Amino acid sequence: MERITFQNPKIQDKITVLKHPDETNNEFMLLEVELKPGGRNGWHYHTSFTEEFFAKSGKLGVQVGRKKLSLTPGESAIVHIGEHHFFFNPTNETIKFNVRISPANVGFLYSLQIAYGLANDDLTTKKGVPKKVDHLAILLKLSDTRLTGLLGIISDLLIKRANKLEKRGIRKMLIEKYC
Repeated sequence: MERITFQNPKIQDKITVLKHPDETNNEFMLLEVELKPGGRNGWHYHTSFTEEFFAKSGKLGVQVGRKKLSLTPGESAIVHIGEHHFFFNPTNETIKFNVRISPANVGFLYSLQIAYGLANDDLTTKKGVPKKVDHLAILLKLSDTRLTGLLGIISDLLIKRANKLEKRGIRKMLIEKYC
């Protein structure tokens, strides 16, 4: 299968699909991430898959609950279903790491492709957050991502909104355009 690579022009990170769900009978998918200095995502968790992070080059920061990890090439960390976490680049250099998602979640892959497509179309903020709440709602649901803390209440409302948007064909339209 041909490798899929996409880059976010706003936050300058790049993702390459090393193992597509179709290649693994949906057992897992494997992504390679290039993350610029200071790059990170926010606190979140997933309800249907485990993530395993493998440092490839540079130092990868991973926070899992209260445990802050600093992974060097060859080291890994696993984040189980429901565990609050985020990853970050604490260095002044671009780093590379792999993420294994088990079981595979094609919706997660679609959410990344859509988010990066929206960024390429200048439909996100400088931090890569969709400018339209409806787009954010679809991305949260597709990716099985739940935000934490006060944002957790908002993400629950957005997931409910996504259900309504799906009935109107918004999800299908975004997948057809960007995936």
